[in-house]
This record gives sequence, structure tokens and C-alpha cells, in this order.
Amino acid sequence: MPNMSDQLLALLGGCDSELAKILAGERTRQETTLELIASENHVSAAVTHAAGSWMTNKYAEGYPGKRYYGGCEFHDLAENLARDRAKQLFGCKFANVQPHCGANANIAAFMAVLNPGDTVLSLPIKSGGHLSHGLKVNFSGTFYKIVDYGLDPTTERLDFDEIERLAIEHKPKLIICGYSAYSRVIDFARFRAIADMVGALLMADIAHIAGLCATGVHPSPFPHAQLVTTTTHKTLRGPRGGMIMTNDEELATKIDRKVFPGVQGGPLMHIIAAKALAFGEALQPSFKTYCQQVVKNAQALAAELQARGYRLCSGGTDNHLMLVDLRPRDADLTGADAEKWLEKAGIICNKNGIPNDPRSPVVTSGLRLGTPALTTRGLGEADMKRVGEWLDRVMGSKGDAETCTNVREEIREFCKPFPLPH
Repeated sequence: MPNMSDQLLALLGGCDSELAKILAGERTRQETTLELIASENHVSAAVTHAAGSWMTNKYAEGYPGKRYYGGCEFHDLAENLARDRAKQLFGCKFANVQPHCGANANIAAFMAVLNPGDTVLSLPIKSGGHLSHGLKVNFSGTFYKIVDYGLDPTTERLDFDEIERLAIEHKPKLIICGYSAYSRVIDFARFRAIADMVGALLMADIAHIAGLCATGVHPSPFPHAQLVTTTTHKTLRGPRGGMIMTNDEELATKIDRKVFPGVQGGPLMHIIAAKALAFGEALQPSFKTYCQQVVKNAQALAAELQARGYRLCSGGTDNHLMLVDLRPRDADLTGADAEKWLEKAGIICNKNGIPNDPRSPVVTSGLRLGTPALTTRGLGEADMKRVGEWLDRVMGSKGDAETCTNVREEIREFCKPFPLPH
């Protein structure tokens, strides 16, 4: 009996063979490579097909019970289901599930609590933050005054004494915690104490660690953060999208207004239906086991790389990702070269700057590696040793063509017992 993916390709093949070939190629690429990009995952077959359902046909501007179009009976049910499951999952009182992505969620959150020109205290992207936390060319750096806090130069961990000093000096209206390349546990309670000290609101962007927070594998931002934003993919293993949560009733009203009509029009109801499904999956006991394994796998891969001479920023990892400083292994090795060579060998990852990186953001001295996708496919800690060996073999050969070809074939065979969800 053909699986749902085969049925989709057969359907497309009959009406658009060119697109069918592209999608088939992407499925094969994912099936035969190792996905180590920390912000990516493989959703279940059910989530895949919910995201491609007939819910895409409908405009549903507004919110359940308050739509601007008729015919939204089932869209109201789907959105309410997603909101209720999100609240149950994170233990909060309010969730807006309409943001199209994490950056959109952050735009709406900023607009809900800030005026243009207000001061925001955040970690810059060069130290592991996110572009929507204050990068100058982003909306956040364009409309708001951004004050950066850095990492401790010795430990490469959050320096709360320095964060407190900057907060007292600059009196920000909003402090942001939650990052895209930080491998250690975030002390949300300490951040809240600093925010309260200076009369600031605390916003936690948990896009990377949402699944870990929802299952208790990482501490929750609640009740400490007044605003919590996230994506719904990454460790949460749902469709690509965003979400905003709070326990504050007044803030909830402002958030709804800033999502719609503030920054978005019609919600993507097919994606909201897929979010509801993914949240339901995350409420199952097996999802906590999965998140625990994600961290175990990350720590096993980290240990293997350290044993092979690579330096991990902050010395290791407490979550799903690690930031690898390539220079101790090879002073001439760059993140850009490593990313290119590894892709040829069937290992997908991304170059990433390290704290105080002397190289440019398009070259970098590091790689960001994560284990959510490999864990979804069923890989365990013993498999991480082999992944680490492949990583080192390719980078150690400086992308030698024969080495990349040999590793590519080994990985192709290795992937066969670990199929993608169909």
C-alpha cells in the first residue's frame, strides 16, 4: 500500500511533473542525508498532510467567534483547539497561534509593549541572539533603541552581573532572553529579578528550546516572563510558524490586536490546524522521552567532537545544540568551508559565528550543530559517535573529493534503517 508521500507525488506527477520531480528530489535529499541544523526537524506524516489540507482554501481574518468572513465554523474549532492545547502544553493562560513565523511573533510582541524609540536590552546576533532581537537592518534595530549585553568572555555564558549593570544604566522597557545559538540553560528567574529591578518587562523567545521547555527538559519561562514568543517547529516538531503566549490578561488583548490587524491579515488556517495536531503530539508522554533523547544525543555528539580536538563554546551543551569552534582542530578551517564540504558528504549543517569571532559572518570560525532531526529519525547516543567521526573525517580531509564521496555513500546506507515519517 503506497504511503501518503507516494500518493502526493503520484497526484502531482499527473498534473505537474516538473514540480513533482523537485519535491521527489527534496524527499530523497532528506531521506539520504543527516540533518544537523539545530533549527530544523522532521514533522510527522500527519502534520505534513494537515499543513497541506483543504483548510488552505479559507480566509479567516479575525479570531474565533469574531471573523470578518462567513463559513469559519470549522476554522474556529481548529484555532480554539490549537490555542487550548498550547495553553495546556506550556501551562499558560493565553496563546495567539496566528503568527506566520517567529519573527512575526516578535514584531507583534514588540508592538504590543513598546513605542518606537523605546530601549530594549538583548543579546546581539553575533553572540548567539536572533536578528529580530535588535539587528540594525531588522525592524527591531530600525524602530527601537537596542542595548546589547554580551557573554562572559571567559566562560562564554550569560554574565548576569553585566546584564544587571546595563539594565540599571539604560533602564530598558523590555529585556529579551532566549537565543538561536546558546547551548546552556537560561535562568529565567534571574532575568525576571533584573527586569523587576528596573521596571522592565521580560520577553522570552524560546523558539529553539520550546519543546524542551514544554516537557520540563529545560526550565519553563513561565511564570517569570510576561511575554513568551516561539516558533512551532525546531524542538517543538510542528509546522513552520510562530506563537505568542502570556499570563497577563491586559497583554493578551494587546497581543491579539497587534497580530491582527497590526502586522498580519488572514491567518494560515492550514498551518494552524497542523499546529493543533503537533501540540497534541507534544502532549503525549512519548514526546518528553523524545526531548530527553535530543539532549542526550547532543551531549554525546559534543563529547565525541571534544575528544577529536574541537572546542565547544561554553564548554559543552545543556540543550539540543552546540556551537563548535573549529580553530583548535585546524587554524585555517572556516565554517563556510566546513558547511560546503559536509553537504557534499551528506551532512547538512550551518556555519555560525562564535563569540568574538575574528572572521566575518559569511565566513565564520564555527559550526552550529543540533540533534532534533536525527533524534526524530531514531538515532541514539551510540550513533552520535559515528556522526562525529564522519564530521571529523570530512573536515580533517579539507573536503577531499574522494573522502566526501566515500562518506556520502556510507551515510546513504546508514540512513536506510532510519526512514523519514511518511
